[in-house]
Amino acid sequence: MDMNQLIELQQSATLLGSIGGLALALLGAGLAVGLSCVGSARGTGIAGEAGTGLLAQDPSKSGKVMVLQLLPGTQGLYGLVVWFFALYQMGMIGGEVNLTIAQGMQYFVACLPMAIGGLLSAIAQGRVAAGSINILAKKPEHWSKGLILCGIVEFYAILSLLASMLMLLWI
Repeated sequence: MDMNQLIELQQSATLLGSIGGLALALLGAGLAVGLSCVGSARGTGIAGEAGTGLLAQDPSKSGKVMVLQLLPGTQGLYGLVVWFFALYQMGMIGGEVNLTIAQGMQYFVACLPMAIGGLLSAIAQGRVAAGSINILAKKPEHWSKGLILCGIVEFYAILSLLASMLMLLWI
């Protein structure tokens, strides 16, 4: 290997390290928002399917149905917050980005709690919201009990948000 090949290899390794770190960080941030939004879309869809059946029979309950359908949508918002904060921490907003692969992996891992927690909790919350809509249909005076059950699932989405945010702060 001659000197020119060695210099070329060193330059490509440096470029790859820089782009690779950014790519990993952006992948993590993208997964945080993307998977959380997929979960929210699925969860609100599940609740919406249950809500349409009730609203076809009793349109006066539309306000309560919308509240229950809206709850699984919060995970998408939490994912968006993590995405934005990760981009800010990386320096993508108003700064210069130069991440090593190790730093990119830190961002990637920091975004995983929101990505996975947002996806799974939104779907679970959609199922609970659908059950709560059934409570609203059969015993309207007890609909707030279903709302509390949805809030219990929401707690775990908030823990996912908190875990990602704290890890992003510590990078």
